[in-house]
Amino acid sequence: MTRDLPTPDTPMKLGTRGSPLALAQAHETRDRLAAAFDLPQEAFEIVVIKTTGDRIIDRPLKEIGGKGLFTREIEDAMLRGDIDIAIHSMKDMPVLQPEGLVLDTYLPREDVRDAFVSPHVGGLSDLPEGAKVGTSSLRRKAQVLVAYPHLQVVEFRGNVQTRLKKLDDGVAACTFLAMAGLNRLGRSDVATAAIAPEEMLPAVAQGAIGIERRADDTRAADMLAAIHDTPTAQRLAAERAFLAALDGSCETPIAGLAELDGGTLRLRGEVLRPNGSEAIGDDQTAPVEDGAELGRAMAVKLLEQAGEGFFDWRE
Repeated sequence: MTRDLPTPDTPMKLGTRGSPLALAQAHETRDRLAAAFDLPQEAFEIVVIKTTGDRIIDRPLKEIGGKGLFTREIEDAMLRGDIDIAIHSMKDMPVLQPEGLVLDTYLPREDVRDAFVSPHVGGLSDLPEGAKVGTSSLRRKAQVLVAYPHLQVVEFRGNVQTRLKKLDDGVAACTFLAMAGLNRLGRSDVATAAIAPEEMLPAVAQGAIGIERRADDTRAADMLAAIHDTPTAQRLAAERAFLAALDGSCETPIAGLAELDGGTLRLRGEVLRPNGSEAIGDDQTAPVEDGAELGRAMAVKLLEQAGEGFFDWRE
């Protein structure tokens, strides 16, 4: 039994970014914890922390540090004791955590698919030659150029409203968002269409919320265990092992998706050249308990298949 539960006078502090989506994810975490322990919402305090990724919005993520841009300051605050737990979008999370921190709690996963967003057309196949596609994601850029080499990809960052305004201003004919984020914001209407994984394999861990804590915080560990979703953890174990063995940074376009069918896990993985000149992928199954090993083995296979020179563009 968890003792010393938080109260309105001594609330548990939940660290998060300040974007509407990040706040929605923090509110979901708070509400699940409150329900699990029959506590009032006031027993939890949401602490907004501005990250490097939030401050610098006019440059591609890969130019300013890759993964960790949306997590570093939050993790520093937790190590200082300013917050008790941190709520993250798992697709933003590096595969390794700082010493003293643990990431082992996941909420039930949302829709994993990418959303196609355009005021003009219903899908990528409807765009004319030379049309501009807006995205800041190396993965999405490469996937678009592999399938539609006649299109042009331009840098495109910002929250939902910012991106919609850019579309209205003609900066691009379309863009992409995660269906999970739109659903959590109650804005699924923004999506022109959801893109099937067969057409655009999503980012590793897309749609999943992860909760990080201090390794020595037993109260947080006990409380978080009550809201942990095991199927999501099983899927992410395979996807993140695949990512870690391949690269794990924002500098390589990588996609991966694990799905469960009873005791069987199916993993699809893909690695691409950023210019869309080449993509290699694989699709395998294994028992659920072997998911992480399947992820590592698939990464090794794709690295061998890529051959010498595939990653020369990173040097």
